[in-house]
Amino acid sequence: MCGVFGIFNHPEAANLAYLGLHALQHRGQESAGVVSNERGTLHAVRQMGYVADVFDQGRLAQLPGRLAVGHVRYTTAGGSLPKNIQPLTVEYRHGSVAIAHNGNLVNADQLREELEAEGSIFHTNSDTEVVLQLMARSADHDWVENLFAALVRLRGAYSLVMTAGERLVAARDPHGFRPLILGRVKGDHPHPHYGKHAWVVASETCAFDLIDAEKVRDIEPGEVLVIDGEGLRSSRLKPQPKRFCVFEHVYFARPDSVLDDVAVYEARVEMGRALAREQPAAADVVIPVPDSGVVAAMGYAKEAGLPFEMGLIRNHYVGRTFIEPKDSIRHFGVKLKLNAVAQLLRGKRVVVVDDSIVRGTTSRKIVKMIRAAGASEVHVRISSPPVTGPCHYGIDTPTRAELIASGHSVEETARFIEADSLGYLSPAGLLAAVGEDGEENFCSACFTGRYPVALQTTGRRQLRLIEV
Repeated sequence: MCGVFGIFNHPEAANLAYLGLHALQHRGQESAGVVSNERGTLHAVRQMGYVADVFDQGRLAQLPGRLAVGHVRYTTAGGSLPKNIQPLTVEYRHGSVAIAHNGNLVNADQLREELEAEGSIFHTNSDTEVVLQLMARSADHDWVENLFAALVRLRGAYSLVMTAGERLVAARDPHGFRPLILGRVKGDHPHPHYGKHAWVVASETCAFDLIDAEKVRDIEPGEVLVIDGEGLRSSRLKPQPKRFCVFEHVYFARPDSVLDDVAVYEARVEMGRALAREQPAAADVVIPVPDSGVVAAMGYAKEAGLPFEMGLIRNHYVGRTFIEPKDSIRHFGVKLKLNAVAQLLRGKRVVVVDDSIVRGTTSRKIVKMIRAAGASEVHVRISSPPVTGPCHYGIDTPTRAELIASGHSVEETARFIEADSLGYLSPAGLLAAVGEDGEENFCSACFTGRYPVALQTTGRRQLRLIEV
């Protein structure tokens, strides 16, 4: 699901990009990178790992200039490999270009095969490189026009932040699957070449809060925004029906962000309230699965008139572990991340709220953990509908066969996870929580199976997530 960030005309561009990526770390933890632009010359620091592990003062000092773009990566297309770390940089006839991408191109395989047949040589197996290769083969004499020529051939989800020359460019696919937001750093930052204001674009508004920037507006679906010393210039691709990913509000975005003018925190509270109305349970206490279920659980408890407690405590310092005990420690993977508070749960009828059930194996372990802590009943409530299909637009969901809801009823799933009852939020309840009476503006294909953009694949099957 990745996070992108770009900043124009600030004397500490790289430092602010680093901070912005910190705020977006939840969108990707595999790698991080910042590319700065010093009067048209690009400087890059990219590495596998968390933002705090990749950058220090010495590395940030290697990133001069008043422009910068950054990326935190969560692999969907292409492997989790150093060669795929973004922002990607290339040199071509119009100069140096850096690109950061959030989303997934459903026709990447097809375009890649066409380009390779025409002589292109790829350096990564990321779908993002397809954009650069298409730009390089464009006959236009301006790199922004090259970008337009590339974008019209893309299908699927993309929120792009790019820099070349002395410009920052932001582009969002015509359906607006993934978020992309324009902001301005507070205060004036005059420069004779770049102008008065420091502009910023990011995947979420939480990145603006950290660097003392204010939201100006959402980048519109299909918009290509060019920012340079002459100001802001907006152009549009051919309009398509808007299809913003509703799962951004359910899970991916940070609760303190505002996406497409919808406050994520408020939407999740309302999801919980709607869930309590639709799926009540005779219970004594409501607890969340932290962190993703916390806000919805608060809404559930308020609507149901039940106490809210943090009955599961999350270990926030879990990284990759190099040992995993065998059967001597049961449910090791979940216990490493979560622990039940027995004094809050013993003898209680518990409602446990989570954002989704994917395979069901983690939910099963959580239910067992709550029972082992002494709960008399465990009622699982999910603040989204059953996930029955994979995502093709930038989320690494399992294959359809691995999704428990695709082949099992609610009752069968409840038995598998060993819950006393299981209830999901309805599609209508979810859409109402984010301010919609219908699904016209949202993509909810993972719940409904109605995909806005058809999948285009070849025999290569580069993208593991699209196996159905």
